[in-house]
Amino acid sequence: MLVGYARTSTLEQVAGLEAQRETLSAIGCERLYEEQTSSVGVREALKAAMDYVREGDTLIVTKLDR
Repeated sequence: MLVGYARTSTLEQVAGLEAQRETLSAIGCERLYEEQTSSVGVREALKAAMDYVREGDTLIVTKLDR
Protein backbone atom coordinates (compact mmCIF):
# COMPACT_ATOMS: atom_id res chain seq x y z
CA MET A 1 0.00 0.00 0.00
CA LEU A 2 1.17 3.51 -0.76
CA VAL A 3 0.75 5.89 2.18
CA GLY A 4 1.24 9.63 1.67
CA TYR A 5 2.36 12.37 4.04
CA ALA A 6 1.90 16.09 3.33
CA ARG A 7 2.96 18.99 5.53
CA THR A 8 3.21 22.74 5.44
CA SER A 9 4.67 24.95 8.12
CA THR A 10 1.88 27.49 8.36
CA LEU A 11 -1.87 27.71 7.93
CA GLU A 12 -1.36 30.28 5.15
CA GLN A 13 0.23 27.65 2.89
CA VAL A 14 -3.07 26.14 1.81
CA ALA A 15 -2.07 25.98 -1.87
CA GLY A 16 1.12 24.10 -1.00
CA LEU A 17 -0.77 21.54 1.04
CA GLU A 18 -3.34 21.10 -1.72
CA ALA A 19 -0.58 20.61 -4.32
CA GLN A 20 1.03 17.91 -2.18
CA ARG A 21 -2.35 16.25 -1.64
CA GLU A 22 -3.04 16.20 -5.40
CA THR A 23 0.40 14.77 -6.18
CA LEU A 24 0.08 12.02 -3.58
CA SER A 25 -3.38 11.09 -4.85
CA ALA A 26 -2.16 11.05 -8.47
CA ILE A 27 0.70 8.71 -7.50
CA GLY A 28 -1.89 6.34 -6.08
CA CYS A 29 -1.61 6.76 -2.33
CA GLU A 30 -4.52 4.95 -0.75
CA ARG A 31 -4.17 6.71 2.59
CA LEU A 32 -3.08 10.31 3.20
CA TYR A 33 -1.85 11.98 6.35
CA GLU A 34 -1.48 15.74 6.41
CA GLU A 35 -0.81 18.54 8.83
CA GLN A 36 0.13 22.18 9.06
CA THR A 37 2.79 22.50 11.71
CA SER A 38 6.36 23.68 12.10
CA SER A 39 9.15 21.20 11.46
CA VAL A 40 10.39 21.77 15.01
CA GLY A 41 6.97 21.13 16.54
CA VAL A 42 5.24 17.88 17.32
CA ARG A 43 4.14 16.16 14.11
CA GLU A 44 1.18 14.04 15.11
CA ALA A 45 0.17 13.13 11.54
CA LEU A 46 3.70 11.92 10.75
CA LYS A 47 3.66 9.80 13.89
CA ALA A 48 0.26 8.40 12.92
CA ALA A 49 1.52 7.59 9.42
CA MET A 50 4.59 5.84 10.80
CA ASP A 51 2.40 3.87 13.21
CA TYR A 52 0.07 2.89 10.35
CA VAL A 53 2.57 1.59 7.77
CA ARG A 54 3.27 -2.12 7.78
CA GLU A 55 5.94 -4.26 6.18
CA GLY A 56 5.57 -3.95 2.42
CA ASP A 57 3.96 -0.48 2.56
CA THR A 58 5.71 2.59 1.18
CA LEU A 59 5.52 6.00 2.86
CA ILE A 60 5.70 8.75 0.23
CA VAL A 61 6.42 12.46 0.66
CA THR A 62 6.48 14.92 -2.23
CA LYS A 63 9.36 17.01 -0.90
CA LEU A 64 12.38 15.83 1.06
CA ASP A 65 12.13 18.80 3.41
CA ARG A 66 8.73 17.57 4.59
